Amino acid sequence: MSDDRQDIQTREDCERLVRAFYGRALHDPLIGWIFTDVAKLDLEEHVPTITSFWETMLLGARSYGGGAFAPHVDIHYRAGGLRRPHFERWLLLWRTTVDELFAGPRAEEAKAHALRVGAAFHSRLQTLPTAEDAQAPAHAPAAGLTITQHGAPPTGV
Repeated sequence: MSDDRQDIQTREDCERLVRAFYGRALHDPLIGWIFTDVAKLDLEEHVPTITSFWETMLLGARSYGGGAFAPHVDIHYRAGGLRRPHFERWLLLWRTTVDELFAGPRAEEAKAHALRVGAAFHSRLQTLPTAEDAQAPAHAPAAGLTITQHGAPPTGV
């Protein structure tokens, strides 16, 4: 049987990928609730924006002009923390969706870029203060010096 998957070539291809991914992610038992209950994602409103993101990343279209990290900070706090397993599942679903629909250099770049974005977002989110710290008054007195180690250094997403 021949492989008739083609590479990502157009905005329509990016949209097809995005819709297929969210079709999977919204119903995923590990991360679906983040999209539906926390982010309350309006898919029809979100698809053009995230399609533009991927069109810019993969096709050089420069159609995306937003900042992708800030909305994830808000979701991170409202979800009680986005953790490594959430990012790993997101990446697994993304890679699986790419592989089912497309094959070629841009498809490989879509997977590589998702890995970079996921790793960067996870790393940055872990440096943020906890929700409790973020809500503490700025004038609250320090309770003394506490040294805490938070797990092993990250080795990936």
